[in-house]
Amino acid sequence: MTEGKPSIYIPTLYLAEGLPYTIVNMMSVVFFKTLGASNEFIGLTSFLYIPWTIKLFWAPLVDMYGTRRRWILTAQIVLAALTGAVAAGTLTPYAIPAALTVFLLIAFASATQDIAIDGYYLDVLGRDQQAFYVGVRNAAYKVAWLLGSGGLVYLAGKVGEISGVANGWLAALATAAILIALLALFHGWYLPRPPQAASGDRLTISSFLRVFVTYFSQRGIVAIVLFILVFRLGDAFMLKMAQPFLLDSPARGGLGLSTADVGLIYGTVGTIFLLVGGLLGGWLVAKDGLKKWLLPAALIQNGAIPLYWLLAVTKPGITWVAVVNAVEQLCYGLGVAAYTVFLLTTVKSEYKAAHYATATALMALGVMLPGAASGFLSTLLGYPNFFLLSFMSAIPGIVVIFFLPAKA
Repeated sequence: MTEGKPSIYIPTLYLAEGLPYTIVNMMSVVFFKTLGASNEFIGLTSFLYIPWTIKLFWAPLVDMYGTRRRWILTAQIVLAALTGAVAAGTLTPYAIPAALTVFLLIAFASATQDIAIDGYYLDVLGRDQQAFYVGVRNAAYKVAWLLGSGGLVYLAGKVGEISGVANGWLAALATAAILIALLALFHGWYLPRPPQAASGDRLTISSFLRVFVTYFSQRGIVAIVLFILVFRLGDAFMLKMAQPFLLDSPARGGLGLSTADVGLIYGTVGTIFLLVGGLLGGWLVAKDGLKKWLLPAALIQNGAIPLYWLLAVTKPGITWVAVVNAVEQLCYGLGVAAYTVFLLTTVKSEYKAAHYATATALMALGVMLPGAASGFLSTLLGYPNFFLLSFMSAIPGIVVIFFLPAKA
């Protein structure tokens, strides 16, 4: 086993895990919008979430064949190549359909990498280290959001202003591909080689079935599953159309911001406040308990959604847009921190990793379906009414909290 330090390779692993997710689910929204795709099409790209909703079903393969370290390195090489393919495709007349196809392949490779990295995390760290590095891995994942939805979108916008939209995205996506390739090279050199997990510790088909049964036989499972599915309903609607709203012209009900402006807003102040919200939410729950903070966090998170209705009605300048985005990201980070802790309460210690994968798959499903409908609804209703609908959609998730089992 090599002497690589977790303080170095845990952040880089979760940066590598977060970047492809950000490219597929966040950068792609701006990418398709600036290439002329409709909001309806952009909403339907929520189905790119599918690999993350079903990744548990091929998790046994990652456990049964090869090492998790090898799966990580292979996935990162594949992800770098696929991201480079999207970059090259921007210069063709078929940029949108080609990108959609390759983004789906990236999603499958990224979901597989998630399985391998999360399993490797449990292999290479002791129990005390696992708890200590939770905040580190979450922060690194958010840095990937900063790079993707902020820095790379800003780069696409700035280069696009000089040499055209296609060249802007070529530069941004090529940069992403190079970064993923560099991470693969670094991990090939630096990642420790932990002892192969004992057969009893590795997920097999039969143990996978036990995982499924034990998760869905716990007390209060109907309320638990309903809460996981609907808690983020309002956010799922709103977040998918937030960037198209900022980019659309005032004549179409949007704010007419540039691609670089959107990258600047999301990648600087927005991400900083998202991190602050996440840290604050985690601290409050650790200090006072989930039972005290789950409902207030839900009210705070969903209470910020009408701020986008206010933007749609008043159409202010970029300064106020940045302020609203910062407040919304702060509230979102706080709410999702409490929601994540709730997900952890639904897992049994003997199946911790697999149960958590089940919970996050349900979460992804709850985001994917409303996101797919968001483009059609925003076009049908107009942005002001759509953001009001997003707020109203958040109410069921708040109500279900009162029916959750006492352990929450």
